[in-house]
Order: sequence, then structure tokens, then C-alpha cells
Amino acid sequence: MDSTAGITIAIQEAARDLKLPVPERERASHVIGLGLQDALRAAVPDLPQEKYADFVEAYRRHFRARQDAMELFPGVREMLEELHARGHRLAVATGKSRRGLDHQFGVTGLGRLFAASRCADETRPKPHPAMLLELMEALALQRHQLLMIGDTSHDLGMAQSAGVDAVAVGYGAHPLESLSAWQPRASVRSVLELRQWLMQNA
Repeated sequence: MDSTAGITIAIQEAARDLKLPVPERERASHVIGLGLQDALRAAVPDLPQEKYADFVEAYRRHFRARQDAMELFPGVREMLEELHARGHRLAVATGKSRRGLDHQFGVTGLGRLFAASRCADETRPKPHPAMLLELMEALALQRHQLLMIGDTSHDLGMAQSAGVDAVAVGYGAHPLESLSAWQPRASVRSVLELRQWLMQNA
């Protein structure tokens, strides 16, 4: 999903509601992919512990007001359908809650394509490797059989910690140049480039 702007604005608006310093766009978007608690701690370091629940409520209110307007990146649906048809087993490792992921599966109709998923409220959040390790176990796969596709340093850090290859994509939350430090197997700037690489290498 093209959700970066919606998440960033929701964090900023929640900070504004609670009369806290509003994080700049870069800071707010950098936390995308983390579990909610870790994300808020990093994006809004002045958030008092006793105000955490209020901030989460405000964030979720602003996010939900925008989530149904969020769309898939162009070409993603077709790419996923093609990968599934080729026999690849698809999985999701996300900083979203289970409720949030299930909502997006319902809105897009893509849940049927995924063999497994892990959310931040079910296990250790990124960049801890738990999500990938649990997905490997659920799908009975070895490390060399997995490929993590991610748009944040949290995604690539998780893959590296799990001993799994990764592809960095530059059309999401973090600039592609900032992901090179994680030594991804490939770096692509568009969904079309990603699809071409996957068809040749996956």
C-alpha cells in the first residue's frame, strides 16, 4: 500500500492534538515499519508515558480517516497475482496490527494470495528477526528459500538479523540510498523494476 503519507500525517496530527512538538516529515516517516510503541517513542520523544494511550488513540483516529483512500502502488496487484500463479508462496511481515492488516486484506481482496503473515502485535516487532523466523517455521522453509522485500532500514535490518536475502525498494518510506548500508541483494526504484528482477531471479 502507498501508506507513507497517511502514516506520517497521522503521527503529526496526533502530536498536534496533544500539543506536543510536531515531528518533521522525515522523522515521522522514518519510523514506518516499526511496532507502534517503538515508532512513537522514536518519532515523538517528548511523549510522556502517561499520555501514550491518548496519543495512540489520536494516531489511530487520524490514520483510519485516511486509510480507505490509500491505494496499492500501480502494478503491485498484477505482480502479486503473477508471483502467486508461478507457485511462489507469499507472506507479509508488517509493523501493522493484525486488525490493520486484515482490514487492508479485506479492502484490496489480496489476502487470498498470502500463505502466512506476522504483525507487530503478535510477536517481536522489526528490526528483531522474530517475524521472519516465525514465517520460516510456519511455511517450513529454510533461510535460503526466503526473500524479504522492504522499503525501510527496519525491513532490511530484520532480514539481515534473520540471515535472509533482501531486495530494497525505493518507492516507499525510506530513500533507496539509505538502504544500501544493509547490502541488499538488489535495489530497485519502481514496481516495474521489482517485477522484472523477481521474474528473472526469484
